[in-house]
Formats: sequence, C-alpha cells, structure tokens
Amino acid sequence: MQRVIAWLKNIRPVKVLTVFLAGIFLFLTQACNRPNIAAQPPQPGAQVPNAERYDPTKSYPLSSPERGMNNFSDVDPRSRTAEKAAQDKAEALVRNAQKNINQKGVNNPADYVENFRQGTPLGERVKRLGENVGGSADEVREGVVRGTQRGIENIKENTQDLTKNVQRGTEDVKRNAQRTVDDAGAKVNRTIRDAA
Repeated sequence: MQRVIAWLKNIRPVKVLTVFLAGIFLFLTQACNRPNIAAQPPQPGAQVPNAERYDPTKSYPLSSPERGMNNFSDVDPRSRTAEKAAQDKAEALVRNAQKNINQKGVNNPADYVENFRQGTPLGERVKRLGENVGGSADEVREGVVRGTQRGIENIKENTQDLTKNVQRGTEDVKRNAQRTVDDAGAKVNRTIRDAA
C-alpha cells in the first residue's frame, strides 16, 4: 500500500496533463481529417464491385496455338526475322542434300564404283593419305619431344626443391639441437643457483 501511495505522490500533474492533451490532439487529427479517406472508392456506374470473375466452365480466347511449349512459340516474338532466316537456311540445306542424293545416288555396287572413279584419282588419294600419315607422325613426334622436355624440367625442379628441403631440414635439426643444449645449460645454471 505504501508503494501505491508513493507512486501516486510521484506522479506530477504536468505529466498527466501532457499525456491527456497528446491523446486529445491525436484523436482530433484523425477524426477531423479528410472524410473520404475511409470511404469505399467510387465504383463505375451501378456495377457491383468485383462482379466479373473467372469462370472455369467458360472458354476464354487464347492466343493462337503454335507448335511450342505450352501452345506458344518458343521464339521471342521480336526475333521473327531470325526465325524466318533459320527456316530458309534449313530448307536450302535440305534441298541441297536432296540434289546431291539425286545426282550421286547409288542403287547398286556398279554405281558406287562409277562414283568412286569419277572422284579424285587414285594417285592423288594415295598421295594425300601419305601426307596425312606423315603429318600425324610429325605431330606425334613433336608431342613426345615436348612431353619429354617438360618431364625433364619437372624432374630438375623436383630435385632442386628436394635439395632445398633437405638443407632446410638439416638447418632445423641443427637449430633444434642448439636450442636443446642451450635449454639444458640454462636448467643446470638455474638448479645450481637455486641450490646455492
């Protein structure tokens, strides 16, 4: 009870008046503000709000289906010219392939021999084959030489690294041994000093 009385004595009338006036000010600013802020927005004509709704039983007009994913074109509509150019090129390639088949078609082994004879002469084919084999052998030889040289360089680098590591290891052993000797000497000196 004494706490309640002490709390009431502690309350100053100025604080209470300030809080009361702030509440009245807040209430009046909200109440006397624009009157239509809380009203419903005006509706066009006598239409009920949200009257038009999606009805799954109706069929709605869609874009004309094409042969792409989800009944639409897989190509960006802005690139119709690129699509047309690609289709024209594909059709030209098909026509060229069909023309080649018609010109050099093989219906029996005699046609195959005839086409083979009309092609590059045998001497030229043998010469090209020899050049290809010679070029391949040169490439293999160059690859082996490069690989061997790189292997020798790697071995040199590894042996240099190994000698450096051995030198560092011996230096570390030497330093550790010196430290051990120094530490042992310091312990002996401390023991002699403590004993004296």
